[in-house]
Amino acid sequence: MGINRLQQKAFSKYNRRLKLNTIAIIDYGMSNLSSVVKAVKHVAPNDNVIITSNSNEINNADKIIFPGQGAAKKCMESIYDKRLDSVIRKSSQEKPFLGICMGMQVLMDYSDENQGTNCLSIIEGKVEKFKTKSNIKIKIPHMGWNKIIKKSDHPIWYKIDSESYFYFVHSYFINPADKSSVIGETKYGDIFSSVIAKENIIAIQGHPEKSSYTGLQFLKNFIETKY
Repeated sequence: MGINRLQQKAFSKYNRRLKLNTIAIIDYGMSNLSSVVKAVKHVAPNDNVIITSNSNEINNADKIIFPGQGAAKKCMESIYDKRLDSVIRKSSQEKPFLGICMGMQVLMDYSDENQGTNCLSIIEGKVEKFKTKSNIKIKIPHMGWNKIIKKSDHPIWYKIDSESYFYFVHSYFINPADKSSVIGETKYGDIFSSVIAKENIIAIQGHPEKSSYTGLQFLKNFIETKY
């Protein structure tokens, strides 16, 4: 027996309520994505998590995660080779967008890495290298666990204490022009900007996918926050 028009309308409304979010993890060939995928699927088991370099899939996704590792020049070359620069810029303006590690750095205008590399210019600022000083000796790269100090309230910090530990692996750090966008800082020799928030963009220098329960909460907050 078929369903009548009222039942069909109710069924369609029910389906829309249950619509799964599609979370697109951008693959531009410069990151081991297995730990990111595993962590996102753990905190969002009812959502559709995809790894993709397809512009249509990225455009149609509800939320974007943009990880990365390696050198800035190679990352930018790979982004352009895969013709992802336009869709990354578009997505960063239109939907919840999370940059991780190199996925944070290449959002800036320019990186000092590789004798200078032009980046995506999504967020005004530059990327600079850690420097040792005569009175402060640090190892480069900055590798291991370190604290992130909360600089302002933001939904991304839900259930995360200030000075919680995250895992880092990097030799360069961002220096954003708009300091009000900095919502987390970390001390490594000097203080550097480790988390920024600008409109629908969140970016973190650390690796939440490798940062135990705190990192999982960070990812969960990104996925569940309404922007």
